[in-house]
Amino acid sequence: MEHSDLALFNPDTFVQGVPHAAFRRLRAESPVYFQTEPDGVGYWAITKYNDIIDISKDPARFSSARGATNITDYAPEDLSAIQMMMINMDPPQHTKFRRLVGQGFTPRMVARMEPRIRAATTQIIDRVAKKGSADFVNEIAAELPLQVIAELLGIPTSDHRRVFDWSNRLIGFDDPEFQTSFEDGRVAAAEIWMYANELAERRRQAPGEDLVSVLINAEVDGEKLSEAEFDAFFLLLAVAGNETTRNLISGGLLALLEHPEQRERLIRDPSLVPLAVEEMLRWVTPVMYFRRTATRDTEIRGQQIREGEKVVMYYSSANRDEDIFKNADKFDVGRTPNDHLAFGTGQHFCLGHNLARLEIRVMFEELLRRMPDIQLAGPVKRLRSNFINGFKEMPIRFTPELPKREAPAVQSMYA
Repeated sequence: MEHSDLALFNPDTFVQGVPHAAFRRLRAESPVYFQTEPDGVGYWAITKYNDIIDISKDPARFSSARGATNITDYAPEDLSAIQMMMINMDPPQHTKFRRLVGQGFTPRMVARMEPRIRAATTQIIDRVAKKGSADFVNEIAAELPLQVIAELLGIPTSDHRRVFDWSNRLIGFDDPEFQTSFEDGRVAAAEIWMYANELAERRRQAPGEDLVSVLINAEVDGEKLSEAEFDAFFLLLAVAGNETTRNLISGGLLALLEHPEQRERLIRDPSLVPLAVEEMLRWVTPVMYFRRTATRDTEIRGQQIREGEKVVMYYSSANRDEDIFKNADKFDVGRTPNDHLAFGTGQHFCLGHNLARLEIRVMFEELLRRMPDIQLAGPVKRLRSNFINGFKEMPIRFTPELPKREAPAVQSMYA
């Protein structure tokens, strides 16, 4: 069926929010839809939950490496560089590289970090609680994941905002506020790679317990990571490790503010927060899509897909699939079961999902306890992107807390 009015390739389509009405039409009428591109070859938009499951679990047919995981078709020299990132690898290479950092994200390792994450969350809220107003994105939501991933990588506190800036320029590549050209994205990547190498040299001189110390000594098939491979790892962990959680926390709060009855449920029954976190993940879906490339002629729902064609999996649509989720367009903090795809599925299931869930849970436990009457104080400013469901500004107001005694200094996550 023709949907000539659709422009899923255009970041402007997402500025006011995810176009759920359009995705609803596609799921019903054209679940495997060919989206033309004015400056590209076009791609197949996949909008149904089960189709995305099947594609994600079949890397032999649908490759992450062949054309990488963004809609954009890269020049060969750019493609070869980003293929060093784990997210743009296929098995068996992906399996080997994932194993390198997997030990830092096990449930046991993440659980050890909860006291430190709660203390950091307390300090973040302390800084704004007495003011009665704040920009939620930059003063609260961005701070926790940034602190956590920076400490995991051994990045000094003085450099946290540099990581924040690089993340905005790399993820916000379609938003002129963060990046004015593709070349600026290259510059940001080069800057973070230079920084990664400086940090690696420091760790060679004085090893620590952080992931940089692990990576510079790690081996794949008996060989240590090359400089380019290490740089790619560092960039992926530094950017993906803070950007997506920041946007989930922002979008999760917005969902609560737009559904006050659900917020009241959580305030009355804080034991629902873990379920609410899963519903926020489903509802917001911070990463809206990933691409695969067909490695041979195949078909999806009877639709012929040619070798080399792009197949784009829209998680934002799958997470509202009426065949999977009862009352899919209802935000329900008590929803169960809730097998959403916000973390993907298959071999590329998000490595940091345990850590992200912990950060989100702790943040909302503390927010609901200390700022129960939080409200929007102005318009929400969204990221211009067809890839990240992101937020740039969210002004809030709340009843200021009375001053209290200063909390003791925060101990390291590794203590």
